[in-house]
Order: sequence, then C-alpha cells, then structure tokens
Amino acid sequence: MSRQAEPLFWIEDLSKTYDMGEISVRALHDVNLQIHQGELIVMLGPSGSGKSTLLNILGGLDTPTGGSIRYQDHNLTEATEKELTEYRRQHVGFVFQFYNLIPSLTAKENVEIVTEIARDPISAQEALKLVGLGDRANHFPSQLSGGEQQRVAIARAIAKRPDVLFCDEPTGALDSKTGIVVLEALSKVNQELGTTTILITHNVVIGQMAGRVVYLHDGTISEIQENATRIPPSEMSW
Repeated sequence: MSRQAEPLFWIEDLSKTYDMGEISVRALHDVNLQIHQGELIVMLGPSGSGKSTLLNILGGLDTPTGGSIRYQDHNLTEATEKELTEYRRQHVGFVFQFYNLIPSLTAKENVEIVTEIARDPISAQEALKLVGLGDRANHFPSQLSGGEQQRVAIARAIAKRPDVLFCDEPTGALDSKTGIVVLEALSKVNQELGTTTILITHNVVIGQMAGRVVYLHDGTISEIQENATRIPPSEMSW
C-alpha cells in the first residue's frame, strides 16, 4: 500500500442523524478518515458506536446527514439513488453476519447469481476455490456448516471482482475456530486479489490481522492504530 497515492476513500466531517419522531439519534459526527487501495482495516467498537452506520454509508447503502465522502472521483454525498446503485453494483461487495444464501441453489449456483450480472467476474468455481471450497461447489447450504456457508457468501461477494469488500460482523454467528477459518479466507482475498477490505467487529482480537485499526466510540473515531506487524488469523484465538 502506498500512502503517497490518492486515497480510495476520503471522508471529511461526516455525520449521520436519524430522526425518529420527536427524537433525533446522532449515529455519527465529525468522522474524518482516508482509506487507501489494498488496505485491510478493522473497525472496532461496542454496539451503538457507529460502526455499521459508517460501513453502510461507505457501501452506498445509506447517505450522510452532513460532511462529505468521496470514492475515487465519485462524490457519494451528492450521488443520486441510481448512481449509488451503480456504485454498489460495479465497485462494492458485502459480507454480512448472516449468509443470505438461497437454500434451493448449490454453492456454485449461489455464486453464479453474481457472476451472471458482473462485467468481469471471477468464475464461480475459481471464487469457491479461493475460499477453500472448490470441492463443495455442488453442495446445498443445508449440507454445509455455518463457516462453509459464510465462505460461500465471501465467494459470492468477491466473484464480481469488487474494488472494496465490506464485512459486517462476518464471524458474529460463528465459534472462534470456525471464525478464524472465515478470517483466513478474507485475509487471502485481501492479499491475493488486492481487494480493499473493511471489516467491522466488536472483537478486539480480530484487529491484530489489520494494517490499521479504527476505534469508534459514541459515533466518532476515538483512535486509529497502525499495526507494524499483522498477525495471521491462524495465530489468533479468543
């Protein structure tokens, strides 16, 4: 990663307030951050710290109330819904806590849903091989463990070759041993494909695998920590 390069994301004074009837909830305020191509960033913080809100804004699923956010030469703050849809389709992959696989389709078919609409996809078989499931392509979700289903979800997300992969608590529904296998898959995607990867979690240990750890508290960034050495997931435990 070159810090001299122009940032992939440029976030300035970002804020988000949700109006709930007579009550306003400030989810984010005064968030400033630059994210560079190829980084693996872990965002840490307790529930309600603003992690998911920030991830959703970065991913084009939500819009800020104030401040600005740019992706390359795209101003996401001023983007129309159509432009945000195009941004998500062309540049972004998502991995959530729950796998959202279609039960009646095999692992390969679940991934092919994305490859059929992408401009320059990785083949479904290649994407599954990358996450260690090349031999499970013809299995249905009910025949796969939770960790395997999550890795199918990662294969589906990366099959369209996204520039950025957003992961929202990807190990939240898994035990630690299975979670580490999933984190190994994400680390491999980041290192072998160069996919900029942003992972949010409340698990402090996972921060060890990141180049940078961004700590959020009460809707703002409280600290950014650079890791001189990234610890491989296989060496972590919690």
